[in-house]
Amino acid sequence: MARYTGPSTKIARKFGEPIFGADKDYEKRNYPPGQHGLAAKRKKQKDYGIQLKEKQKVKYMYGVLERQFRNTYDKAARMAGQKGENLVLLLESRLDNVVYRMGIAPTRAAARQLVSHHHITLNGEVCNIPSTQVKPGDAVAVRERSKSLEVIQASVASVTKYSWIEFDQKTLAGKFLNMPVRTEVPENINEQLIVDLYSK
Repeated sequence: MARYTGPSTKIARKFGEPIFGADKDYEKRNYPPGQHGLAAKRKKQKDYGIQLKEKQKVKYMYGVLERQFRNTYDKAARMAGQKGENLVLLLESRLDNVVYRMGIAPTRAAARQLVSHHHITLNGEVCNIPSTQVKPGDAVAVRERSKSLEVIQASVASVTKYSWIEFDQKTLAGKFLNMPVRTEVPENINEQLIVDLYSK
């Protein structure tokens, strides 16, 4: 299955939470999509269904397809520490996610597009691979000729600050200071369910 490019609100309603950020349409209809979404009697989900749903939610959230997600999990499993926490931290240190966290783009999908369209530099060099792992100390910035882009200017007007990221709104440049602590990541993710799913 290729990358999903349809309505994000429909996916948010499927999972029962606004996984792509603030969404007015989701607030209006925060129940499952479909003809019987509001009145449907849902069958009790088994453990496998709950685990699979959590994995799919995280994949949609970070815009990652199955093979790449599995490779990221395998990498997290080889690292020291807890697999679930490592997985979340590896996803958080992707270049497209760092661009989103800096406030350069309003969504992760927009951040992915900015990276793939050569608007972002990593340590002074243009990098167009959204999945690039950013390391502590790496500098991420908007390319000089791209600083006047309307989407970037509109996004940096309201930046949320994170302790593991340093960003200068004037120069549109920042630094990935360190890997975040799991409790600092604001997303509602139960990573243990994903670990249980892959451990079968």
